[in-house]
Amino acid sequence: MKNKTKFFLSVISMLLILVPPMVSLAQFQPPTDTGLPSGSIKDIVTNIMNWLLMIVGIVGVIGFAISGILYLTAAGDETRAGQAKSAMLYSIIGVIVAIIGVVVIRAAQSMLSGTGADF
Repeated sequence: MKNKTKFFLSVISMLLILVPPMVSLAQFQPPTDTGLPSGSIKDIVTNIMNWLLMIVGIVGVIGFAISGILYLTAAGDETRAGQAKSAMLYSIIGVIVAIIGVVVIRAAQSMLSGTGADF
């Protein structure tokens, strides 16, 4: 009889410990504001394109500056001056190609969506 009483008291005490937290968890409401952006995929792709264009522009300016320094330090050496000129030309062409790519993508996007040009 003593064992049955111990068992019964232990079951009652476990229920008293475990049931109140379960009741409070049953009333849990998930958060409605997660802090995540609610933009569309178009907005995300546009942001990525803008970042890439900015990076290409920065790399182009740095390449142009380095090729200018190479041209100034050529000290009359025709091969080094020629390499600096070609590096300068390549950095300008790279920036122009990146800008043309962005213009083409945005033009195609505006044609497919039926909106006006948003350059």
